Amino acid sequence: MAIRRCFIGLAVASIFVMSIWDLGSVPQATAETLNFTMFNHVEKAEIVPIADVEGHFIRLIQREGVAVFEKVGWAWAKVTIVRDVIKGAGTAEIYITWAFTDGSTITIHNKGTVQATPEGVTTGTKSSGDIIKGTGRFQGIKGTGAWTSKILPPEKGEPEGKAFFEGTLTCTLPSK
Repeated sequence: MAIRRCFIGLAVASIFVMSIWDLGSVPQATAETLNFTMFNHVEKAEIVPIADVEGHFIRLIQREGVAVFEKVGWAWAKVTIVRDVIKGAGTAEIYITWAFTDGSTITIHNKGTVQATPEGVTTGTKSSGDIIKGTGRFQGIKGTGAWTSKILPPEKGEPEGKAFFEGTLTCTLPSK
């Protein structure tokens, strides 16, 4: 009988401690899906040939343009891309910082693939990666992002054509 009372007392004390712990804990963050579209153009491009096979290049590209996000508004996008391509196709490493109208930012780092025509003209990318930083209302953001892009043929004088992106961020923000 004494053992039974001891276990009941221990159970009641445990429930009490867990209730207090739960009241003092930080509210859980909720996951959100933010779909976006983005249109941008090349600001700067550097091309370095690699001498191993014909058509092998490393390209450093800086793009700028506008992104429109469902739920959170529009932002100015600054995109930095490093591509390792042979005849226009290969791999890409991409950093994007979106600066929203209230001054908040989100920065993401993605890796992906680059598609090209048989003639070696890059036509698009497909990539995914992680959100690495947020500021302002996005301070503490965590999550991932993925997108595809279509690149238009370059106009006369353009190092590469304008690009249209469609993608999704899956993210959480700490509750305020």
